[in-house]
Amino acid sequence: MHGRGNCHRGQGLRRKHEHFVEVPLNLRVTWNPARIVGVRAMDDQHAIMMETMNELRLALVQGVRRAPANELLDKLLEFTRLHFWNEEQLLERHGFPGLEAHRAEHRRLLEQITESAHRVQHSESLPIGDLLTFLHDWFINHVEEVDRQYGPWMNEREVY
Repeated sequence: MHGRGNCHRGQGLRRKHEHFVEVPLNLRVTWNPARIVGVRAMDDQHAIMMETMNELRLALVQGVRRAPANELLDKLLEFTRLHFWNEEQLLERHGFPGLEAHRAEHRRLLEQITESAHRVQHSESLPIGDLLTFLHDWFINHVEEVDRQYGPWMNEREVY
């Protein structure tokens, strides 16, 4: 079959319309200590986000059709918005000094996620591999680099 020679290790090909779409098989997000913020409510929400991303990845690897994939993307977007709002409210309530920068990062990320999901949801070839890679990298970088900054600060104020 043509097109298979371009398949990288850890990726599968799914036929969608007349286009092959690469689905990264190795982008499962797993929990590890580097992803613990130290605020239970936020860690629990991060776990739900990971589960939703992994559910989306698995559905795509199994060849789910466009409508169920779009529903999972919508679920992830909705929960991400809710999580960002909850996190910002928590930080505001406790006077976190980096709140405005954190809020700006959330706005930037939501814009990127929404734009990427929109492209996937309205694309004939469903370039989902790019979206999965983006979501995987975004989640890990945001939690490990940005969210972990407020954990110790909140813990000092007895917020766990």
